[in-house]
Amino acid sequence: MTSLRKRSDAFTEADVGDEVILMRLDNGELLSLTDTGAAVWRLIDGSRDAAAIAALLAEEYDADPAAIDNDVRLLLSQLNGAGLIAVD
Repeated sequence: MTSLRKRSDAFTEADVGDEVILMRLDNGELLSLTDTGAAVWRLIDGSRDAAAIAALLAEEYDADPAAIDNDVRLLLSQLNGAGLIAVD
């Protein structure tokens, strides 16, 4: 299993209600995660991989697992591209 972890040296974050606001430390870019995006972010804990996160969300939201898996992988790709997560 390939686990995902947040690169805490690359960002600062704040919870504002149900929203997670991330600020990249290298360029000050702000990112806002809401709804499922915020749920994905909160599940990145260094012990889960993309499939585990998608499975948890599919169960929680009683949603199509394939659609959730696709959405989770897309978001994780974006977060990885922004340098905010790492794959171990």
